[in-house]
Amino acid sequence: MEKIRDLSSKKAAVIFTKSSCCMCHSIKTLFYELGASPAIHELDKDPEGREMERALRALGSSNPAVPAIFVGGRYIGSAKDIISLHVDGSLKQMLKDAKAIWL
Repeated sequence: MEKIRDLSSKKAAVIFTKSSCCMCHSIKTLFYELGASPAIHELDKDPEGREMERALRALGSSNPAVPAIFVGGRYIGSAKDIISLHVDGSLKQMLKDAKAIWL
């Protein structure tokens, strides 16, 4: 859990992913299109990936635990949560408030 906390606070937007996850790719693309440059942590390429995945589930991440998105050091949710925020127009403002984008 400490590693998740540490990594999620180092940048305004952080996405925990797996390299083979199509929803992870879609969320990363959405963030890039909104002008954000999130830190990406691929759990399947990290020696502590399984432990971090368990920690994400303990935070409330769904199954599968990725993508798990943090903005401003706060856990926002999974792909479903991010898509909902984007559709209702609040994701971009959230990213602006966290200084993840400058538009």
